[in-house]
Amino acid sequence: MAKGREEYQARQFTLQGFGKDLARRAKSKCEVCEASGAKLTPYEVPPEEALPAYERCILICDDCREALENPKKFTPGEHWRVLAQTVWSDVAPVQVVAVRLLRRHGDSEAWAREALEEVYLDEEQEDWVTKVE
Repeated sequence: MAKGREEYQARQFTLQGFGKDLARRAKSKCEVCEASGAKLTPYEVPPEEALPAYERCILICDDCREALENPKKFTPGEHWRVLAQTVWSDVAPVQVVAVRLLRRHGDSEAWAREALEEVYLDEEQEDWVTKVE
């Protein structure tokens, strides 16, 4: 059990090490909803690799983390309309997260369906999106 805890702590330490670079890339805003002034933390976009990689991480606020980690508590709303712009991000993990969240809205929100119809994902990104859905 101690080994698992040590591995978890080492992983978290590595993710925190990405914080400054992620903050620079994100301009100190949530990369999903663009919230500024909120507490931001690194988030490793699932599925996780053996070792954390900067290229698979984003910087997000607590609201977005909650939506990603607890899909059953996810509630559609106006706050999420920003996803229609976020889905066009040049940062692959941001785009993957935006598509995942838009697909949750797709059943109930016309704007989410429209955004999904317009977005293009290459094969690698589509695989990444669907690996955990």
